[in-house]
Amino acid sequence: MNVFVTGATGFIGSAVVRELLSAGHQVLGLTRSDAGAQSLLAAGAKVHRGDLEDLESLRSGAKQSDGVIHLGFNHDFSKFAANCEMDKRAIETLGAVLKGSDKPLIVTGGLFLPVQGRAATEEDELAPASNSYPRVSEATAMALASQGGRAAVVRLPQVHDLVKQGLVTFLINVAREKGVSAYVGEGHNRWPAAHVRDTARLYRLALERASAGAKYHAVAEEGVALRDIAEAIGRGLKLPVVSMSADKAADHFGFLGFFVSADGPASSAQTQERLGWHPTGPGMISDLENMRYFPAQTVNA
Repeated sequence: MNVFVTGATGFIGSAVVRELLSAGHQVLGLTRSDAGAQSLLAAGAKVHRGDLEDLESLRSGAKQSDGVIHLGFNHDFSKFAANCEMDKRAIETLGAVLKGSDKPLIVTGGLFLPVQGRAATEEDELAPASNSYPRVSEATAMALASQGGRAAVVRLPQVHDLVKQGLVTFLINVAREKGVSAYVGEGHNRWPAAHVRDTARLYRLALERASAGAKYHAVAEEGVALRDIAEAIGRGLKLPVVSMSADKAADHFGFLGFFVSADGPASSAQTQERLGWHPTGPGMISDLENMRYFPAQTVNA
């Protein structure tokens, strides 16, 4: 297949490009920079210049493809609502090109689901968009599927390797800035996780086998306790590890305050059965224990 990939030079996107190429697919990667173009060419992919705001570049890339993987997203959280709206327009634009063609559109979604007392499954619905979390990538993809498009969603947990770890990367930055590695309450709340190589393989399998309206969980570990994460960060940065009350979390963690108290374990049993996906990569704590940390400068917490 000739696959158009947005976000092709990002952390997960670059791994997806490598996975697709190694499986014999051709890749057309979206990039707006010369450096991004060079990295795509070095990997063996073709370059498509543009960005998520350039809807004509998205249309052109999708028209050249046999399927699309949409990973691009602007992670500037100071403009989160605007970036979520940009993401929605991009998905709608890609979906309009592919509608009625049976060409797959694999969209990226999140995995904080409003489920209590058990691990979330692929059948659980996301909470409606809100001011605190306005992203509607999954809802947009499902709307396209209901209108005849072959759109499906990969729900992402904290995706990690020895360099990046999803939202945990921001926790590391907060710990470095504040001089302590913190968790909320007893820290028993959990975040699901998966290694980036396993995640890339799931995107490839979803592209090849997805049915319209399907939701897949890129989950290798159903839930890693926030206290365990904070303790691993504390060891890595050689900082004290502290428990923090919920009312202080927003001030201490900034935009992460919405997430740090959330308990969101998730299962991928259905995904593994449907796609034959079996994650084998290292766990989150293993990567946190083995990564290289820049020295932390202790400041007043």
